[in-house]
Amino acid sequence: MHSRKGGRSGSVRPVRTGAPNWVSIGEQELVDMIVQFSKEGNSPSKIGIILRDQYGIPDVQQITGKKLSKMLADGGVPMEIPEDLQNLVKKAVSLRKHLESHKKDFGNKHSLLLTESKIRRLVKYYTASGRLAKGWRYDPEKAKLLV
Repeated sequence: MHSRKGGRSGSVRPVRTGAPNWVSIGEQELVDMIVQFSKEGNSPSKIGIILRDQYGIPDVQQITGKKLSKMLADGGVPMEIPEDLQNLVKKAVSLRKHLESHKKDFGNKHSLLLTESKIRRLVKYYTASGRLAKGWRYDPEKAKLLV
């Protein structure tokens, strides 16, 4: 939204309804692997990369019929804060830390404003959809403790 690109141009995955025939891992085995990777401390995006690169699984949803985050929640490893929101909060904390020592960095100030507006927009979406508690608010001071 805040970048110079006009739209969302890029490659699109081919439409496929079932699991590819080269994947030899079963559904339950895949779910167990995902829960195990999560207990080791890997984020959902990191788990997807591991499955793609080391096990040749292109898309978890094609095999199991559920998204990776849904499987983690069902497997007893729910995330308190969604990963994309958590990454934006980390970025905002690092930008604030930089601004403490470089007060005249106006490009960084602008970047911080854009990042915090993205955070507020995501919080609004996640509270409406029920993935965050209704009273959850972004506070820069509390964000330092979160990260």
